[in-house]
Amino acid sequence: MDLKLKDKVVLVTGGTGGIGTAIVKGFLAEGAKVAFSSTRQEKIDALLPTLGAAEGQVAGFVADLNNEEDIKNFVEGAKAHFGTIDIVVPNAGYEGKAHPVQDMTLELFEKTYMLNVFAVMLTMKYAAPTLIEKGSGAVVVIASAAAYEPTAGNSAYVSSKYAVAGLTKCVAMELGPCGINVNYVCPGPVDTPMMLRIEKDFFGDMPHEEAMAALAGAYAMDKRYAKPEEVANAVLYLASEVSAHTAGMGMHVDSKVSATS
Repeated sequence: MDLKLKDKVVLVTGGTGGIGTAIVKGFLAEGAKVAFSSTRQEKIDALLPTLGAAEGQVAGFVADLNNEEDIKNFVEGAKAHFGTIDIVVPNAGYEGKAHPVQDMTLELFEKTYMLNVFAVMLTMKYAAPTLIEKGSGAVVVIASAAAYEPTAGNSAYVSSKYAVAGLTKCVAMELGPCGINVNYVCPGPVDTPMMLRIEKDFFGDMPHEEAMAALAGAYAMDKRYAKPEEVANAVLYLASEVSAHTAGMGMHVDSKVSATS
């Protein structure tokens, strides 16, 4: 199936993380041009040689997504580099820290919401005018299965993903009449360094296989975490013309969570 992504200009936040790198590679394989952000130049320099991209097909930008000016500069710099913007993938996220509500702090909530909600909103804010002017495009936000399945002790992360799902649905209604499809992907546990941090946060020094069994062992289809490439494939579909009649939808990549929501 031709997803018609060749030469589309794609913005990806958090492009050097596990899911972000898979998304970048997925778009490049489809012939798209990709601008991605990362927190440090060293991460960008390490990733670029591994992508196998054609000359001029990909560019990395240092951006602190906790800072509005950095987000604006990333979007504007990517547009200046490639000449336009067609697809926006707010991917960067923060897992937060597990605490019962009596031990929760406003600082932790603010840190979690800044990256998981406010940075997503600001990325869409600064990219939207270009998409509106073109009268076409797509936005695919990385949310989480946590937007549908609460977890005791994880209120900051879970509520931030509920919030980003609601935000994305609202923006889908705003931009849909302008010819722009806006959707979101809801991964369950994914085999990334972030997931290892979550295991450590919840289970301490429990061996990885035991922690994975606790977090994913009850899943209906198989007893494993999702692969980053499986999340990326969902993003490619929702960013493409193939899904042009889909808007405001949360696509689950979780093996079973959506079946119980």
